[in-house]
Amino acid sequence: MIAQANHTVQANGIRQNYIDAGAGAPVVLLHGFPETNFAWRHQIPVLGELYRIIAPDLRGYGETDKPASGYDKRTMANDLAALLDTLGIQKVALVGHDRGARVATRFAKDFPDRVERLVVMDNVPTRVVAREINAEIAKAYWFFLFHLVPDLPETLISGKEEPWLRWFFSDWAYDPAAISGEAFDTYVRAFRAPGAVRGAMADYRANAEDVAQDLVDADVKIACPTLALWGADFGAVGKMFDMPKVWGEMADDLRAVPIERCGHLPHEERPEAVNALLLEFLETWNG
Repeated sequence: MIAQANHTVQANGIRQNYIDAGAGAPVVLLHGFPETNFAWRHQIPVLGELYRIIAPDLRGYGETDKPASGYDKRTMANDLAALLDTLGIQKVALVGHDRGARVATRFAKDFPDRVERLVVMDNVPTRVVAREINAEIAKAYWFFLFHLVPDLPETLISGKEEPWLRWFFSDWAYDPAAISGEAFDTYVRAFRAPGAVRGAMADYRANAEDVAQDLVDADVKIACPTLALWGADFGAVGKMFDMPKVWGEMADDLRAVPIERCGHLPHEERPEAVNALLLEFLETWNG
């Protein structure tokens, strides 16, 4: 068993919670919505045998602070940069899922000298969603629009965190029961914490600022080798977008791999397949 511990540090003006596990070249794991760093429970024991794993709760999620502002992806990328500075880590391999992939993409563009390689999981870049949106995409991405409404989501979700989360985890997974039992209960507890729903909504409410940031450097390709993974059976990503083409816009050195019999949460639904792909992609990363 690898050594694994939770830590908190003050970095970029907020208290950040993160898991630190294993030893070796650093690999950072950034979770998505509606998750916390608990999402990586299947990856940390495996990757931690070879690498030092840093898995933070993003701003607004889990045990990290949930301030009123700062949810644009440049600020959240700066959160990560400050965390790594505090830990004395200069360069990493970076893995992001969903919202975490948006932070990871912004980090890779803003700090290209700090990313050795990048993995993005089941994510269509923010500016691509905005550019391509039509009635069909808007229906699939209804929660993007709902979460933009000030205050109302928090009001409707309060006290109903369990059915709210159950909808996402059931609808987004190839196997609707893939995340259940204690794992599901762990997420329910996280989103019942004060400010947790508001923090997640604020992440989405930064959408316009995120698109504006992305448009400024839209023609700048990600500098490092990039692996794009997605669930082949998720209607809002792999079935709706040509993912090799989408990520071909973002990175020249790209490998694009669909995960079969999988929805939006490959790391939780098909951990063995994801772990094998990650270990292969990271094989020559030695820090």
